[in-house]
Amino acid sequence: MRSPRPRPGVPVLAVLAGVAVLALGVAPGPAAAGYPLLPIADDRGFLGNLTAPSLTPGASGPLAFSVEDPLAHPLSAVLLEMDVYAFNGFPGNATSFVPVAGAPVLVTGSGSGPTANVTIGGLAPGTPYRGSVGVATSSSTPNGAYAVRFALTFDLNGSAYRLASRGWFSAALWAEATELPNGSVYLNNSSLETLGVSGVLPETAVLVSTSAYDWVLTGILAAAVVLIAAGAWVYFRRGGSSAGAR
Repeated sequence: MRSPRPRPGVPVLAVLAGVAVLALGVAPGPAAAGYPLLPIADDRGFLGNLTAPSLTPGASGPLAFSVEDPLAHPLSAVLLEMDVYAFNGFPGNATSFVPVAGAPVLVTGSGSGPTANVTIGGLAPGTPYRGSVGVATSSSTPNGAYAVRFALTFDLNGSAYRLASRGWFSAALWAEATELPNGSVYLNNSSLETLGVSGVLPETAVLVSTSAYDWVLTGILAAAVVLIAAGAWVYFRRGGSSAGAR
C-alpha cells in the first residue's frame, strides 16, 4: 500500500487558520521584557514566505519559510523558534492547546517534537535565509488546523532583539496592547512595550484532514476570516504608526 502523500501547501489560508485559532485565546509563552523596539514598518520584513502543508493523517510535508534582514546593518546570533501550540478541530470545532494526542510534530536534523529551533547565525541585508522543517503526522492525528507560532531573536550592535507572533501572548495581554477604546485593533510602540518585544511576526497553521473533509474545512477556515481582527498584524500594520500612545 502506498504511503499517504501530502497535498500542496496553502500559505494564505494557513495563516488565516492560525489567526482564527488564536482569536479564541492562547496560553502565554515565556515573558520577554526590556527588548529595544524596531520600527513598526520593519518588523513585517523579517519572516515571510510561510507555506504550511495540507496533510492527510499519516502523511508528512515541509513547512517552508524565509528570514530576511530589513535593517541597514548585519545581524548575528539569529535564531528562529517555531512551536505547534493550538488546535482547532473538525468536525465539532473543538479548540484546545497542544498537546493533543497524535498532534503533528516538527522534524529537523536533530530530532522531532512540537518545537523546532533553526539556527541561522549571521544574516546580512539583502541576503535572505530560506529554509524549511518537516511536519509529520500519524494515522491517529485528528482532523483540524494546528497553529504554529514563531519567535525570532538576534543581536544587533551589542543589543539583543526578540520578535514574536500572536500565539506567544495571552488573550488578555494582547487585548491590553492592541485594542483601542472603540474596539478597533492597533499596533504601535506602546503596544510593543506592553507585549515586551521588539516587533510582531506572522504565524501559520498546518491543515490535517481526510479527503472527505477538504472542501468543508476550506470553507470553514475561509469563513473564519472574520476573526482576524484580533491577531492579523499584516492587515492593520499598513495603517499603523511607529509612535504614539493608544
